[in-house]
Amino acid sequence: MKLLSWNVNGLRSVLQKGFADYLGGSGADVLCLQETKCQPGDVQHVAWSEGYRPFWNAAVKKGYSGTAMFARVDPLNVTTGIGVDEHDQEGRVLTAEFADFFLVNVYVPNAQNELARLPYRRRWNRDFLAYLRGLETAKPVVVCGDFNVAHQEIDIARPKQNVGSPGFSPEERADFDEYVAAGFIDTFREFEKGSGHYSWWSFRAASRERNVGWRIDYFLTSAALRPRLRRAWIEPHVMGSDHCPVGLELSPSAS
Repeated sequence: MKLLSWNVNGLRSVLQKGFADYLGGSGADVLCLQETKCQPGDVQHVAWSEGYRPFWNAAVKKGYSGTAMFARVDPLNVTTGIGVDEHDQEGRVLTAEFADFFLVNVYVPNAQNELARLPYRRRWNRDFLAYLRGLETAKPVVVCGDFNVAHQEIDIARPKQNVGSPGFSPEERADFDEYVAAGFIDTFREFEKGSGHYSWWSFRAASRERNVGWRIDYFLTSAALRPRLRRAWIEPHVMGSDHCPVGLELSPSAS
């Protein structure tokens, strides 16, 4: 099963930059999007690539946040949010249940300048991890999306200059440690141990051209899925957003 995840930084914007062609040529069984910044009705005129069915979780605030999935493999069920009202107003979580795993699409809140939203961000991480653990009592979990944190120094081009910055604060990195401690696997690092691999670049100072970036988009899986990990990758050549897509391929279930 081929899964893709992409923070598009505005679906309506990326539709003008070849998104439909990307979706149609991706070969993805499911493409998860973050930061869609739209309501479903805003794009109802779009003819999506044949075979793909869209699912939505839009923020209450129009033009803000939001997640979506495009699936050509029908899920058994799709739900929005994590069941915590404080968190479920911004369209940040969309969960699809398949026969042998849950696929959770997430857009984690940004800690913002001067870490102004860090206390909320930390509550979010605690409650989101509890949600994932709850799902795991039923079946394994794949969680993908923009986690808004570079976990380790190898995941950021300039770690020393960014210590304490939003997305590289000790608190946010420690919160990501909690996913690992809970048994979730950073799938990209199962296949690639080297540096220089990023999924987000600032629009400033030709950062993308110089590959001065951050790896903040991930596919994590329950440990039970490790035998099924076939490959994980990043697609820095795909343009249209300040993020690029990331991918994961799972081999079929033995059952």
